[in-house]
Amino acid sequence: MKYYLIAGEPSGDLHGANLIEGLRKADPEAQFRFWGGDRMAAAGGAANLAKHYRETSFFGIVQVLKNLRTIKRQMLECQADVAAFAPDVLILVDYPGFNMKMARWAKEHGIRTFYYIAPKVWAWREWRVKAIRKYVDRLFIIFPFERSYFPRHGIEPIFEGNPLVDAIEAKRAALPSPDEFRRRNGLDGRPIVALLAGSRRGEIRDNLPLMADLSKKFPGHQFVVAGVSWLDRALYEQYMAGSDIRYVCDQTYETLAAAEAAVVTSGTATLETALLGIPEVVVYRTLWFQVKLQPYVLNVPWVSLVNLNLGREAVAEIIQSGLDITRAERELRAVVEGGSKREKMLSDFDELRKVIGGPGASDRFAARMVAELHATEAQ
Repeated sequence: MKYYLIAGEPSGDLHGANLIEGLRKADPEAQFRFWGGDRMAAAGGAANLAKHYRETSFFGIVQVLKNLRTIKRQMLECQADVAAFAPDVLILVDYPGFNMKMARWAKEHGIRTFYYIAPKVWAWREWRVKAIRKYVDRLFIIFPFERSYFPRHGIEPIFEGNPLVDAIEAKRAALPSPDEFRRRNGLDGRPIVALLAGSRRGEIRDNLPLMADLSKKFPGHQFVVAGVSWLDRALYEQYMAGSDIRYVCDQTYETLAAAEAAVVTSGTATLETALLGIPEVVVYRTLWFQVKLQPYVLNVPWVSLVNLNLGREAVAEIIQSGLDITRAERELRAVVEGGSKREKMLSDFDELRKVIGGPGASDRFAARMVAELHATEAQ
């Protein structure tokens, strides 16, 4: 069968690549074409990469507005490429701003559509649920709490675990020891606190200054920010100025594995940190009115995926507009070695791993997709 996948950012590229490998196992005759990145190209063949996400990633309302003409052109390019390939199924991987429009177009053109990694409609933009119900043939979800959410809105999703577990397990065997990580990166012997300040310019700007102030309260620890290569190092350094924070690049899992604790912005990183068994504090700075409006805008009681999946506040969430580090300092002291909340949090993370499910999710999702397609053919 022929599979066309669309992913628009690094995480989608990773999960799309793992899904392609799973589809190859379930369907040895599989043919692929996709929008994605280097990982998907490695899994599905570089010649089958129609567009790299570097050309399609526009984050934030300002970037989107500035590039509306480009986005519209890319949408038309994508539609033409999908039509020319004539896939048996279009698989949309997260990336809802673009992919929900593609789902509507595919429905109008009679192309079977699977959505893999559902839009976070349970948090905001709940109106998208109606569009999912109308335009998506099968929804594949990766968070346990979504199993009860979507049926309440008339959608029966498929859950086979979380592909993050596969990504972590694939890296775990090759992770250096804490001492080796220090040696490679010229770090000293103090316990490490990992800083995951986000992967976008605005997140770094908002969160790293608070983390820098926080680091000054812990002279016995070494704070290490895990940078990403698509953002210039100078961006980090301007907000680290005057602190003792060290910088490493494209070593997020390595940094976490060597850390005693972590300070993490909200997002997928909160779940990755927990699955690696590293106690964490979640901090997120935003505009003051957004903090005030949070209870009225968000449809969920927590922002971290750890708490959402466990159904309780297992990790502290500090959402604020200012640079006051009082609560962040208190919560971080509670989860470093000897802290009052550390052992309970580690126990909660053990429970989280059971809730999320074990390795092999990508292969299980792929097998279900192939089975769904065969069932449709048999009808």
